[in-house]
Amino acid sequence: MDKKIAVVILNWNGKSFLEKFLPSVISYSSAIAKIIVADNHSTDDSVSYLQTNFPTVKIISLDKNYGFAGGYNKALKQVEAEYYVLLNSDVEVTNNWLVPLLELLENDNSVVACQPKIKDYNNKNYFEYAGAAGGFIDKLGYPLCRGRLFDKIEKDTGQYDDFTEIFWASGASLFIRAKAYHEIGGLDEFFFAHMEEIDLCWRLKNTGYKIMFCPISTVYHVGGGTLNKTKPQKTFLNFRNSLLTLHKNLPQKNRFKVIFLRLLLDGLAGIKFLLSGKPNHTWAIIRAHFSFYNSLQQNKKKRNEVQHPNLTGMLNKSIVVAYYFKNCYNFNTFIK
Repeated sequence: MDKKIAVVILNWNGKSFLEKFLPSVISYSSAIAKIIVADNHSTDDSVSYLQTNFPTVKIISLDKNYGFAGGYNKALKQVEAEYYVLLNSDVEVTNNWLVPLLELLENDNSVVACQPKIKDYNNKNYFEYAGAAGGFIDKLGYPLCRGRLFDKIEKDTGQYDDFTEIFWASGASLFIRAKAYHEIGGLDEFFFAHMEEIDLCWRLKNTGYKIMFCPISTVYHVGGGTLNKTKPQKTFLNFRNSLLTLHKNLPQKNRFKVIFLRLLLDGLAGIKFLLSGKPNHTWAIIRAHFSFYNSLQQNKKKRNEVQHPNLTGMLNKSIVVAYYFKNCYNFNTFIK
């Protein structure tokens, strides 16, 4: 039987994660999906380990580390499937996790991508930072999730057990139509890593597509496996790529206003890092801004005229105000 789903795991020096989590992916996916590991030019023995222990898993070896975005783009050009699942190497999947995701897209042609419920591998009663129960953005473009506002993570008590249209699906476990992925140009390789799935989903929604959350599929994510959130480089990528996402996707009428306000708030974030004894993160924000300014001309060409935008999941509220001035740490409280 020709399998229409390809589960593609991007690996970079992640042998320990492959040892721990690849068996569950094979056990719970191989009946209906091809399992592929795209290796981002690892310097550990990931590839030889796979060849010896998982000979049925297809390996795509890349000639250098292209980051999350470039790695997936180059690998997926070599994968024939109707649906892709971009799956982090530090994710434990569960029995029957793929079927509900497949049915969601098979039953509604307007849905282009979806994500499962993403919970914390190390604390399985709680959601995980990178995706939780589906991604949204506020009026200034700050990402948030059902189940996670900034660093406040909620316990899963069934409060988000509904099929819901969202704004972005997490790159930790992203189920997407292959045709749409390539038509939209895939992930933006300039991003390298972080925020690229939000940019991808925003571009898809700008063409009218829907992104969904599927509550009856669950995976468990370790998180921070490749670049820990305490690293200044992650701060640099998050701040720069957030500005790039706004610049590329906001309509012209409010692009300048939103980006200007974000620049001011980024300055406050830099001061906060400085006062917290983290000057390297303050410098990372400064570097992020200079990188953003220097890339404006290059990235201006990537802006497309918005045709029939689907704005579901874009909230007309400020998470910064709610979180820092109203002590709001719960998604359902935030949207009331």
